[in-house]
Amino acid sequence: MKNRVTIILLVLIATSCVSPKVYKELESSYAELKKENRNLKDENADLLLQKNQALNDLAQLQSKYDDAVNRRDQLESDYTVAKNKYDTLKASYDALDANSSSAIAANTKKNRELLAQLEAKEQALATENTRLAQLKKELESRSQRVADLESVIAAKEAEMTALKNAISSALTDFEGKGLTVEQRNGKVYVSMENKLLFQSGSWAVGTQGRKAVKQLGTVLGDNPEISVLIEGHTDNAPYSPKGNISNNWDLSTKRATAIVNILQENSNIKADNLTAAGRGEYAPIATNTTAEGKAKNRRIEVILTPKLDKITNLLNN
Repeated sequence: MKNRVTIILLVLIATSCVSPKVYKELESSYAELKKENRNLKDENADLLLQKNQALNDLAQLQSKYDDAVNRRDQLESDYTVAKNKYDTLKASYDALDANSSSAIAANTKKNRELLAQLEAKEQALATENTRLAQLKKELESRSQRVADLESVIAAKEAEMTALKNAISSALTDFEGKGLTVEQRNGKVYVSMENKLLFQSGSWAVGTQGRKAVKQLGTVLGDNPEISVLIEGHTDNAPYSPKGNISNNWDLSTKRATAIVNILQENSNIKADNLTAAGRGEYAPIATNTTAEGKAKNRRIEVILTPKLDKITNLLNN
């Protein structure tokens, strides 16, 4: 196009002078050539754009192609592995199929045996569950009973502690005079040596002894539900028969009865809660080889026991 324009210009120069008609024709031709030149440039730009788009599409297609090739190769590999497994399994199946009848029969018998064992186990388990449920129920019941027993025992222990403290307070004046108050095994033990209560060989209670027993009776009268056991004890020195008394056993019994008689003077003490017992020389608390030991053995023991009706009922139920 540039060559054509150049030629026209050269012609114009060569002729240097042309007619107006020719000039207009040349001018018109030149305008058309310029327009055509612009159109060709636009087409060239469009073609370049299409070329770039085509290159991009080609790159994408190449990438997809490469992915497809890799996928194909992977599938071929997987296929080969699966084919090998199939061939192995088919060979195993063919071998098993050859012996299927005997194998099926053996498995059927074994399955029946296992099913029977399973049913037996299920039945045994159901029985055991029933037994466990019953045991759990019994355990809960026993636990409640134990809790109730502990509560009752704790209450009784508290009552006996209060009783022991009350007796100790009431008999403070006789401390160091052969009187002791102890609490053990749920009971209260009041021990009074004979020197506080009796003359040697006598079962008549002296003035000091009567005062101590009466003060003890005051506390017992405030606790009418307490069982009172009065035990008489002697040392092992043979008793010289005197009147209706023939031996230490008789003497210990008489002395215990004498204490009961004083306690009965308190109308608040229930007679059916009182028991007198003679133990003679057969329950010593010290040696009989010394004068001090013999003095400790010659004693009256008042054993106070709480009523255990609630505990007995709980145990029986």
